[in-house]
Amino acid sequence: MKLKDRQPDQVVEVVVVEVVVVVLVVVVVVVVVVVVVVIVVVVVVVIVVVVALEVVVIVEVAVVVEEVLVVAVIVEVVVSVVILVVVVVVVVVVVVVVIVVKVEVVVVAEAVIVELVVVVIVAVAIIVEVIVVVTVVVIVVIVIVVGVVVGVV
Repeated sequence: MKLKDRQPDQVVEVVVVEVVVVVLVVVVVVVVVVVVVVIVVVVVVVIVVVVALEVVVIVEVAVVVEEVLVVAVIVEVVVSVVILVVVVVVVVVVVVVVIVVKVEVVVVAEAVIVELVVVVIVAVAIIVEVIVVVTVVVIVVIVIVVGVVVGVV
């Protein structure tokens, strides 16, 4: 059943559902981009701190922080890439289903359900990323404080 064969209320329903899907897709993409930007900023700030430590000649601390950082950055990059790949794949699938197939309202409704599931998955992934970032920052702060205390003592 094509769009032109439907009753006016069905057409409106399909258009509204498609708009909802598009809005959800945009929101998910924006959230992921924001999270990645925040992660990059955190990593840059920590690297600046490490460089500052090296300048202040707390070399042992800086070395430990760098080791922690390398692991943290690898974890972050992997998690970010996985999230982005999942989001892109699902967005492509949903867009194909909604725009190309567009067979029945039921199909569109299923696309919305899929999109909502993706939003939940991305939300969980973002929470995991935030936990990782916070953990890294806490570890770096602890290492710096311990290093400074040991350096002073």
